[in-house]
Amino acid sequence: MLETVVVVFHLLAALGVVVLVLLQQGKGAEAGASFGAGASNTVFGSQGSATFLSKVTAILAACFFLTSLGLGYFAKEKAHELNQVGLPQQPAAIEVPQQKPASDDVPVLQEQKGDAAPADVPAAPEQK
Repeated sequence: MLETVVVVFHLLAALGVVVLVLLQQGKGAEAGASFGAGASNTVFGSQGSATFLSKVTAILAACFFLTSLGLGYFAKEKAHELNQVGLPQQPAAIEVPQQKPASDDVPVLQEQKGDAAPADVPAAPEQK
């Protein structure tokens, strides 16, 4: 039950981070930023204060990181439980039966024996 809740929250955090990152403007989004005029109207310098979207993005990214660690823990515990049940850690070797060599007790047709006399084989036509 707890693992399902963590997975759902993990997916919501991932989608939220993607959406919020796509909504935000980049640093050089203004036309005057390339000529040095981008930071002229800010009180806190060229960086400016963190906006609401950047704060929410940072919080969701931290939640995504924590849920990733939690899901890794759940996976480790599940693997540990399976190993204690008695399942082998490495796959068992599969034995392949050896093929027996062909022997004389297998019936063979006369055509398959290959002991035809040279007189029975027609000669190749001569080419001129």
